[in-house]
Amino acid sequence: MLQSVDLRTLRAFAAVAREGNVTRAAEQLHITQPAVTLQLKRLAADTGLTLFRRTSTGLELTQEGALLAAKAEQVLATLTDFGQTAGHLATRVRGKLRIGTIIDPEFTRLGAFLKALIESGPGIETTLRHGMSGDVPEGLRRNELDAGFFLGDPRDYDPVAELSDETTTKLFYGRELAQLTYRVVAPPSLASFVRGADWVQLASLPWIGTPPASVHNRLLARLFTDLGLRQNIVSQVDQEASMVAMVRTGVGLSLCRESIALHEQQAHGLFIADAVKISTTLSFICMEARRDDPTIVAAFDAIKRVWG
Repeated sequence: MLQSVDLRTLRAFAAVAREGNVTRAAEQLHITQPAVTLQLKRLAADTGLTLFRRTSTGLELTQEGALLAAKAEQVLATLTDFGQTAGHLATRVRGKLRIGTIIDPEFTRLGAFLKALIESGPGIETTLRHGMSGDVPEGLRRNELDAGFFLGDPRDYDPVAELSDETTTKLFYGRELAQLTYRVVAPPSLASFVRGADWVQLASLPWIGTPPASVHNRLLARLFTDLGLRQNIVSQVDQEASMVAMVRTGVGLSLCRESIALHEQQAHGLFIADAVKISTTLSFICMEARRDDPTIVAAFDAIKRVWG
């Protein structure tokens, strides 16, 4: 009874089965024709089967030979897969990756990103920390995060950005993912004041404010400062959902993503300021000095595959 088959014999048998010719099989395997012939005879003797029949054009598999050839290909494919897996495990990226997340996971495609990251770097252990946009660059600077999503311009958190020239190394490295439009939403009671109003007219109306780390705060603070105006903030919250809820109750105006503003207009009758809007960028960022770290490279590769 056949106990085992030498891999060289198996490779020779599979090669002849594919080529139908000992000469071509020997060339493919980089061994001599007599060596291939000897291995075929040994396999036939060990199995007690006739594996080939001779034809005018070469060798043709018998029915038993065809069945064994299919099994041989499966064994060799499994062996190849084993080698590739071993190589991948030996070279795969390992380590921990602390990721800053913001807004809702559906919008940032967080689930798809984490799936792509696991597929490309199964040795990476991820930890997520959710917060406001400004928390991400601060977390990167304090080495509390390795990478994260960010809304706005990372240079706002680079203390030398305004003083540096183009040759100076940037503090942050990022990949832009999408452009977002923000709109001003108002309760129906303020619709007559908001309709057709510009930023100057809107500044004096009651506003729901946000902490400095919020993109809403950064966008509006820069805008009103450039206009030499003071925003009339009557209440402050740190979540977009809470902001919108307070607009519904009539507290004041709020800035929110256009998609949310349109939904609130349809679902709750909120009024969208028709004369103003403001845009910003969603990015994925890390410290410039760490952009070549293997785990961070894997994260940016996953982002590229998810966002294109």
